[in-house]
Amino acid sequence: MDLNEARERIREVDEEMAALFVRRMQAVEAIAAYKRERGLPIEDKAQEARVIEGRSALVADAALRSYYVQFLQETMEVSKRWQHRLMEGLRVAYSGVEGAFAHIAARRIFPDGTPVAYPSFASAYAAVERGECDIAVLPIENSHAGEVGQVIDLLYSGSLFVNGVYDLAVSQNLLGQPGAQKSDVTEVVSHPQALEQCQAYIARCGLTARSAANTAVAAQEVAEKGDRHLAAIASEEAAARFGLQVLDRDINESRSNTTRFAAFSRVEAPGARKQEGGAFLLLFTVKDESGALAKAINIISAYNFNMRVLRSRPMKNLPWHYYFYAEVEGDDRSENGQRMLAALRGACPTAKVAGHYTAAENAQQGGESI
Repeated sequence: MDLNEARERIREVDEEMAALFVRRMQAVEAIAAYKRERGLPIEDKAQEARVIEGRSALVADAALRSYYVQFLQETMEVSKRWQHRLMEGLRVAYSGVEGAFAHIAARRIFPDGTPVAYPSFASAYAAVERGECDIAVLPIENSHAGEVGQVIDLLYSGSLFVNGVYDLAVSQNLLGQPGAQKSDVTEVVSHPQALEQCQAYIARCGLTARSAANTAVAAQEVAEKGDRHLAAIASEEAAARFGLQVLDRDINESRSNTTRFAAFSRVEAPGARKQEGGAFLLLFTVKDESGALAKAINIISAYNFNMRVLRSRPMKNLPWHYYFYAEVEGDDRSENGQRMLAALRGACPTAKVAGHYTAAENAQQGGESI
């Protein structure tokens, strides 16, 4: 083959590749729409690794295979950039104001979305139910202070699904007026969980604690009052947002303090099948009789499902009655999972699967608190 023939062949292949490129990007559009509807992030490292491992075998020439792997990686990067472009209109509800940890979480989990603030967990959740927003990013648990009961209650009573759970490291800070000293502070204000996370510090410093709707609202109050004796426990982002000074850093008791955030959407994504770390969220009630809870637990165990978490929550409309929240390892949509759910529903008044997730991912490094 001479030079001109080789160039002609490349031109023909390029034409074919151009048409295939358009087809591929059209499929990427469908994937972006699917992820947007279900509140799934663009990045999926595990899927990328599976694709590269499977498709690299298509090139028999060992010398060319490494170049083909590079070609696949670069193609995936282009696909992700196109998905980012398509996801720019994503509206992400959160509870609080700019600078609150929920705002930070929303920005980090969905960097191409537009965060939309709501005054409470319930109003952010309802915004997605009504279609005002596509996704709600809400905290479900803190490693030090425990579950966020209001959000778990929404999971039980509401219609949205959880399609992802993400870990964000927590670092609490004491924020005061510019020029103030730590010794000036006599009172701190923050979200109740942030106060609990810093309980030892507050006691050690002899401070009076008062709760606020969230950490950023607390920082806003401190900025507006201009009182050197009042400080907020909040993020460094909140300090920058409201013109406050960081008087003391990392004041939370646990240095491994982490908050888990869930992404809620109107449409359920398929559960993680046969993936390491795959789990589903199960909520159920039991009959008001002796051994009812033990029976439910035994059913889950009998089908070889392991519960990572089991908690009880009071039912708002029935005093002294409770529902149960469980995070269960495995695939509930497998044949075995369907049998387990059928048996559980036969023994329990109510039982529903409210979402699926794989092992919690870090939504980038850093972050503050709720």
